[in-house]
Amino acid sequence: MGKEKKRKSEGGDDNKQQEWETLVSRVTTISKPLASRKLSKKLYKCMKNAQEKKCLRKGVREVQKFLKRGEKGFVVLAGDTNPIDVICHVPIMCEEKSIPYCYTPSKQHIGNAYGSMRSTCMVLVKSHEDYEELFDQCFADLKAMPMPL
Repeated sequence: MGKEKKRKSEGGDDNKQQEWETLVSRVTTISKPLASRKLSKKLYKCMKNAQEKKCLRKGVREVQKFLKRGEKGFVVLAGDTNPIDVICHVPIMCEEKSIPYCYTPSKQHIGNAYGSMRSTCMVLVKSHEDYEELFDQCFADLKAMPMPL
């Protein structure tokens, strides 16, 4: 007998969907636009590639500093940051500089995405030729998202 393919346990996708919905329920009220589950996965993959090529700015102070210096890319913010006053000024900075941004539900997932055990409130992802296609897809998806009024 040949090897049988292992079947996914029933409800595997349901558990992930419930986990996602739980995370989304914990985000703050200003967390708009919130990335979809599919877009979040794409953003996390882009963050991992950016970290490998040293094109990732992490944390509130570092991101803020490089936004003021005029670096380009896109910003990913954590929707569960508490207190929200820590990051509430960054979307305005991004809009002034025409830099796309979005929120994801968990700061722990942002940290894990680039290989850190610590949670991170926000990251700035810069372009690099090794992952330019993925970066361009994420950038276009973020530009297409409706911005809050």
